[in-house]
Order: sequence, then structure tokens, then C-alpha cells
Amino acid sequence: MSVLVVGLSHRSAPVDVLERAVVGADDVPKLLDELVRGAHVTEVVLLSTCNRIEVYAVVDAFHGGLSDVSEVLGRHTGMPLAELTEHVYVHYAGSAVQHLFAVASGLDSMVVGEAQILGQLRTAYATADEAGTVGRVLHELAQQALRVGKRVHAETGIDAAGASVVSEALDDAAGALGGALEGKRAVLVGAGAMGSLAAAHLRRAGVAEIVVLNRTPERAARLSELTAGHGTPSRPGTLDDLGPELVAADLMLACTGAVGTVVGGDVVGSAVEARGGRPLVVVDLGLPRDVDPGVAALPGITMIDLVALQRRLASGSRGAAVAAAQELVAEEAQAYLAAQRSADVTPTVTALRRRASDVIDAELLRLDSRLPELDGRVREEFARSVRRVVDKLLHTPTVQVKKLAEGPDGDSYAAALRTLFELDPQAPAAVAIQRSGDVLAALEARPERAEETT
Repeated sequence: MSVLVVGLSHRSAPVDVLERAVVGADDVPKLLDELVRGAHVTEVVLLSTCNRIEVYAVVDAFHGGLSDVSEVLGRHTGMPLAELTEHVYVHYAGSAVQHLFAVASGLDSMVVGEAQILGQLRTAYATADEAGTVGRVLHELAQQALRVGKRVHAETGIDAAGASVVSEALDDAAGALGGALEGKRAVLVGAGAMGSLAAAHLRRAGVAEIVVLNRTPERAARLSELTAGHGTPSRPGTLDDLGPELVAADLMLACTGAVGTVVGGDVVGSAVEARGGRPLVVVDLGLPRDVDPGVAALPGITMIDLVALQRRLASGSRGAAVAAAQELVAEEAQAYLAAQRSADVTPTVTALRRRASDVIDAELLRLDSRLPELDGRVREEFARSVRRVVDKLLHTPTVQVKKLAEGPDGDSYAAALRTLFELDPQAPAAVAIQRSGDVLAALEARPERAEETT
């Protein structure tokens, strides 16, 4: 079993393709169920954010697993596989592990080093765990990825500036409004996780007021109350209040989890007419888009969306911090893979020692049947001697195979042991049955010692 990653992100696909692939929170369990039903898939986690959709699957074969996952993604996006393949990237085995660690560390994010991905990854794991599609492999891998992500952020300074998609978008908005957001009035559409992050950034920027609008009034009220509690005036409302609120606003930021347009062009158009030519910055961080793209053509509107951000941030870097993070991720990935290879050889070593023990037991029983008059103390000393000899003979090979297993081709050494000694480390019951057969055969040869061996 190996880990397979099939994904689309801002690096591989344009925003319009990502919009078709995005998975709403309510649809994730259904898609997880479809994925895990694949003939070659045994575990699966789905990570869906504002700039990536990735499937992490444990598969028994590369091509079979890739086919299973691709078919589900094709049905979900409504795209022919040939078209989807143009935008999809694939990682397998060791490459999949390193990719996940890089994602968790923020190295693969649109804003390099952003820390929100850790929370998104944690949520993706929790959702898959609740859906019953996480097993031992993805559980251990996800926990390790979260640990690596935290270590990178703590030790490299890659997120020292606290940058995120939200903060970068608001920097652009400040530039469009004369260089600062201080004293401006903002309308925030969406009260989820990203909405809360946006409210925090707007507070720190010194805006005069934040109006929080959401489909669910209770959520808007909670975020508005929290914002006011931190010293920034705030009012809640519903999406029906958007038009009137835009008339007096300087900035609107939309970041909902809705599938489909939330802010219509007619609503913004009516507000623009009532504004008398005053400029309005519209920030759309939804995927799919929350704001009708036609809004960008309205007079006085400056549109900032994921397409614009992706274009500006494409060549961004953090120099030494990024290099340090990349080195740490590579080191952690190598250590994880070495530990996994070493753990994988353990059943083979156990099977080898069990086989040796079975042979010793069978031979001792055969000795009893041939020399029934053998003194008990002599027999015990003989048995100890035989076991010591076998232990010494096996010690070096088992220690070496564990050490060699940590290398890139470590699985070949375990495979050689299995071939040489005809071992099946995955079937301990078979070994037990064989051992019982040997014991019964010996007891049949000398039934009077049956009581001593049971």
C-alpha cells in the first residue's frame, strides 16, 4: 500500500478550472464515500481550500488508484478526463509524503508561508475521520504532516510577516484607496473562518466600521459582536442589506463558502449609481467566485480577486526562510520514509524468528520421540544451547536488514529474506497452523509426553 496524491491548485490550473473542481463543505462526505469505493483505494482524505483541491489516497497499485481517483474527479467537475489531466498533478509514495509536508508548511500556498493551511488540513483530516475513510496510514501521515508544518512555521520564520491571501488582498485594497485602510468603512460578506480572519485584519488596519453580512443572521451577529468587543464599531446584517450598505462603504470583501454568485452585478450597479462616482474597492476571495465578474466593468470599481492575486504573487519568495523550510521538509520526509521502511520490515523479521522457533520446537519434539529416556536436565540444557546458537545466527542478519531497510532500496532486503526463507509476514495464522501441525505429528509419535507439552 502506498500514498497517492491527485490534485489541482493555483500552480497547475486557472481559477475557472478550480471553480469547477471546488468541493463545498456539505459535499465532502459524499465525495469521500465515492473515492473510497474505488477498487484500489482503501483510505482517503480530501483537502479543499480557496486555491487547491487535493485527494490523498492509500492505494494498492499506482495506475489502478490513479484511475479510480481520476474518474471520481472527472464526474465531480464534469470535465472529460483528457481535459482534466491537463491541470492535474500527481505524487506517489515518497513524493506524496514530501508534497504533503510542503503543503502543511505553507511552501505550496499562493502566499508562501501562510499558516491557515494547517487549520484547513486539520479540518480535512477530521472530516475524513468522521466519514470513516481514514485508516492507520493516513492517520499517522496526517499527524506527522501537522507536526512538520508547526515545526517549519516555528523554526524558519517563513510566516514572520503573518501574510495570508486575506492580508495580501487587503494590502492591494489599501493601495487602491490611497495607501491605507484607516478610517475607511468596510462591508464584509461572509462570517466563516476566512470572514473572521478578514475582520481581524480590518480591525488591525484601523477601519472606522465593519458591517458583517451573512446568509445566517446569527453568524453575522456573533462575528459583529466579537469585532465590536475588540474596539472596532460593527453592525450585523443579512445579504438583503448589501445594496444600501455599499452606498456608504469604501471597501467590500466577499469570502463565503457558497457555490455560486452571492453578490450580483445588479445590486452593485445600483449602489454605484447612488455613490455619485466615489471609488469602491471590491475584494472577492471566494472559490467559486462570490462576486459577479461583470462588477469589475462598473465605473469607479476596483476589483481584486484570486486571479489578480495569483498573477501578482506568482513570483513571490521569502529567500532564506523558504530555503530553510524546504530543507527542513526534505529532512522530515526522508526521516518519515526511513521510519516507515524500517517498520515495514519488522513483520518479516518477526516471521523469520517465528520460523526459527518453530523449527527448534519441532526438532526438540522429534528428539523426545527418538530418545525418550533422555534426562530432563540434559534436554533443557540442550534446548537452551540450540536456541542460543539460532539467536546468534539470526542477530546480525535481522539487525542489518532493519538498518538497510531505512535506505532508499530498503524494501528489497526484506523481500530477499521473504524469498530465501519462504516467509509470509502478513499471515501469522498460517505459521501458527504449520507449527501446530508439527507439534501434533510429534505428539502422535510419542503420545505419553502430550501432557508435558500442553
